Amino acid sequence: MTNDSADSAKANDPHDTSRSTPDDAKVDDSYAPGEVPEQQDAQHKRGKASVLKEAIVVAVIALTLSFLVKTFVAQPFYIPSQSMENTLDIGDRIVVSKFTPQHSDLHRGDVVVFSQPATWGPPPPESSNAVKRVVKDGLTFVGILPGGAQHLVKRLIGLPGDEVACSGQKMKVNGVTLNEPYLKPGVKPCQTDFSVTVPKDRIWVMGDNRDSSYDSRGHDDGTGSKGSVPESDITGQVVAVAWPLTRMQSVDAHPATFEKVPNK
Repeated sequence: MTNDSADSAKANDPHDTSRSTPDDAKVDDSYAPGEVPEQQDAQHKRGKASVLKEAIVVAVIALTLSFLVKTFVAQPFYIPSQSMENTLDIGDRIVVSKFTPQHSDLHRGDVVVFSQPATWGPPPPESSNAVKRVVKDGLTFVGILPGGAQHLVKRLIGLPGDEVACSGQKMKVNGVTLNEPYLKPGVKPCQTDFSVTVPKDRIWVMGDNRDSSYDSRGHDDGTGSKGSVPESDITGQVVAVAWPLTRMQSVDAHPATFEKVPNK
């Protein structure tokens, strides 16, 4: 047998392992059908862990930004009552600027959100479901859910030192009679006559729907001290209605109504 014949026979021997096979022709048949190699499985797990980590980081950043915006810039609230109709309707989602009064002055006519003062009695009871209450409070705290239950919204009528009075169905501030275009059509400026001087560091507030607004008038004892709201309780100024879309609009402070009112 010649060498060529031997080489030919050797080439046809299925048990011969002396011949090399190109890398792209190598087949790893050490895994059972459907089995994933450990290296690929590890890479897959690392990929899933990376995606999860990125999702957590993004969520934390989003919550942090939401909290910072809610704390220092603006906060959403919802309107639960009819006391500010027709300026604000039940179910409206409003945007409240935190710059007032923290970084800018309050003005007569501003629509403000404030925590219920201690002189107005205890705030409305919270939900009896502890889990729902904790989740809701947490989401409200970071600014994802709008606040509302423990806060009130009214229009600022009198600043500290102002003399606010109603006589013969005419509202007056520092002796100037007000023309109030923001009142709900058909309602009276006030139900009973009153006259108060707003204490220092406090404001006098009233709803635009005067017939259905339990505001500074209803909580006061005639001195102005119980019905007025401490400036420290003010959350901010309402600047816009954000929802529903058909109600989207800015909230007017009606400065012309108070432009002739002298400062005290």
